[in-house]
Amino acid sequence: MSDQNKPKTDWNAKRAEAERQAAQWLRGRQGPDDLAMACVYLALLLVIINIFAHVGWLGWLALALIVYAGFRIQSKNLGSRSRENAAFLKAIGPARPWLQNPKAAAAEAKQYKHVKCTHCGQKVRVPRGKGRLRVTCPKCHEKFEVKA
Repeated sequence: MSDQNKPKTDWNAKRAEAERQAAQWLRGRQGPDDLAMACVYLALLLVIINIFAHVGWLGWLALALIVYAGFRIQSKNLGSRSRENAAFLKAIGPARPWLQNPKAAAAEAKQYKHVKCTHCGQKVRVPRGKGRLRVTCPKCHEKFEVKA
């Protein structure tokens, strides 16, 4: 049987085996998290800037970010990587929805106003354009009025 006439199941079987081996290798490892993906995206941005700016150190910085992201993805020290990722997510805080999905974040900001409970500080989402609203905090059940 010639190579051209071989059934495609050979390729499907090889692909399935490669996926199984990759999953086996990643078992017990960190895998891609938000910080690793941010490093990869930043490195990509730096490479694009470097194409036009021709600054040598930008390429090295992008390479260092890719190496660090690879280290994070392959790390078996899950506790440390989780703490680092949590600190990163806390640092970017309110900017996170705007970075992940700017279109949805803009629609959310247009339709809703976010206010803090006067008693416990819990953030509460209220619809815009409804005038004065009496809101009950979902956390402490305190009632307070806000202008939406």
